[in-house]
Amino acid sequence: MNSELQKRIVTSIFLILLLIAMFFYTFILIISLIIIAIISWIEFYALISNIFRKNDQKNRVFRFICKALSLIYLSALVYFVLLAKTTNDETEIVIAYSILISVLSDIGGLTIGKIFKGRKLTKISPKKTISGSIGSFVFSLSLLPFFIELLPNIDLIIFIVVTLLISFTSQMGDLFISYLKRKAKVKDTSDILPGHGGLLDRIDGIIFAIPIGFILFNLF
Repeated sequence: MNSELQKRIVTSIFLILLLIAMFFYTFILIISLIIIAIISWIEFYALISNIFRKNDQKNRVFRFICKALSLIYLSALVYFVLLAKTTNDETEIVIAYSILISVLSDIGGLTIGKIFKGRKLTKISPKKTISGSIGSFVFSLSLLPFFIELLPNIDLIIFIVVTLLISFTSQMGDLFISYLKRKAKVKDTSDILPGHGGLLDRIDGIIFAIPIGFILFNLF
């Protein structure tokens, strides 16, 4: 096992333990969300700054808009998660489910993509394959038996459709950040997580999956 893979495994274990602690302990959730949001915002703004390097008026205005909108979005997302944690058990379950879908979509895409390889999904991220995308959908559906009893008011077919849509959104979020990295000519958003890159590299799907999951479950 090479050192890079060892770093990735150790970091993954730490992140899983942190996620569990955030679910059970509100003070850890609050502190972690604030830190994650700040670092992710810095990483996102660094990408935008690399893409629009010229210091002319047009680029300065665009950077400011991206800076403001991303800060508002992440702040609203943190507030929404904290509010759900303290006021609504069902919303908390939906958020947890959306996060796990995003995590399993990543794992499924990486695992199935490496095993079957095949045709590339898009030029935006050359390592992603169609087989990996299918693997993301399949892995996300493996959560159904564990959550369908927790949200009993939703029909099974609707549950499956919503799960697939959340997985799709997570994959699109991943591709969106990959597109920005490609435009910025960087491999990772930062090197804060050994073996993984930046925080934004790890939560790129999650930050889009959570609001979509909430909207879809409330819509149906």
